[in-house]
Amino acid sequence: MEQNKKYSQIRAMKAIAIASFRSIIRNPSAVIFSIAFPLVFIVAFGFINGNSIKMEVGIDPESDTTGTIYHSFISSPGIALKQNLSTVELNERLNRGRVDAILKFEHTDETGLEAVEIITSQASREKGMFVRSLITNLVDKQNLEYYKNVSRSIDSSTIAVARETTRPTELRETKVTGREYKMIDFILPGQLGFSILSAAVFGTAFVFYSLRQTMVLKRFFATPIKRPYIILGEALSRLVFQLLGSSVILFIGHFVFGFTLIHGLWTAIVMLLLSALGLIVFMGFGFVVSGIAKSENVIPPIANIITLPQFLLCGTFFPIDAFPKWLQVISNVLPLTYLNDALRRVAFEGAGLADISTQILILVLWGVVVYAAAVRFFRWE
Repeated sequence: MEQNKKYSQIRAMKAIAIASFRSIIRNPSAVIFSIAFPLVFIVAFGFINGNSIKMEVGIDPESDTTGTIYHSFISSPGIALKQNLSTVELNERLNRGRVDAILKFEHTDETGLEAVEIITSQASREKGMFVRSLITNLVDKQNLEYYKNVSRSIDSSTIAVARETTRPTELRETKVTGREYKMIDFILPGQLGFSILSAAVFGTAFVFYSLRQTMVLKRFFATPIKRPYIILGEALSRLVFQLLGSSVILFIGHFVFGFTLIHGLWTAIVMLLLSALGLIVFMGFGFVVSGIAKSENVIPPIANIITLPQFLLCGTFFPIDAFPKWLQVISNVLPLTYLNDALRRVAFEGAGLADISTQILILVLWGVVVYAAAVRFFRWE
């Protein structure tokens, strides 16, 4: 009677998943790369409260851009101007930390007075203070030059000339309440994204190469289980393990270092869903590597070609805006860039899945391309 029972593909897949999961947690390298390695960086950067030198500054659309102080400011190094945005858009970006300050330049012909209004937020406190310091120095320098010219003047005609060359400038400051953007808010999503990439590429490549070399895959063919369920079983085990690792990273980051989860548990769940999507996409790279590798020693170099450029260029440690323009073009092609960006927007800005649909779409497109290559290169025997 037992032999007549219908073979259960789901039960067989579950057995493979459980066996594979046990194998993963017994593998020290899997634990190190998925949990310990990113935690080391989180701990290292968790006690640092700084930001990149690059500053995003919004220019109010009603600004007078003919004044001296405006041209002095835009020529300053480390400034990325955000123009052609409405006041509402600028204020929204300021509250979310996507611009570091908003500047409004004014000029009154009757008095010859220039004025600069700077608006900053807690969401980008350090950079906002840097922008304030920069604009204050420019204003002080211009006012000093103006009063020097006036003091050298002998009559009203030369005073008029002095006013034409340099004008007194007034600085006004407004601070708005916003969420404080900490270093950990930038570092943790990047480390989470890279741990997913590393685990997916290296883990998948080594596992399936080993299964093929030890003839385990061939032995599976002697059983009624179908090939897709073999892959699904292995993938399920890696997915469960990585989500557990990601949960540990989020837990420690939030409760120990104050990593921002703007909507609490719901934000963490959305980040885990993104982690799952990223893992599935990046596992395709692992299938490709396992297929083209002729020996186990070849796997690390090939996998590093895939992972290291993304580790360095996809905003893991540094904002992509800090790179040269030509390097930003390369960064904006790589899939990890979009996973990191989506994770950061969800965590700090409270973005929903609809708000990051572009990032999700690009990851899915990468998945289609990579799995098409995997079908071409993956070998069962």
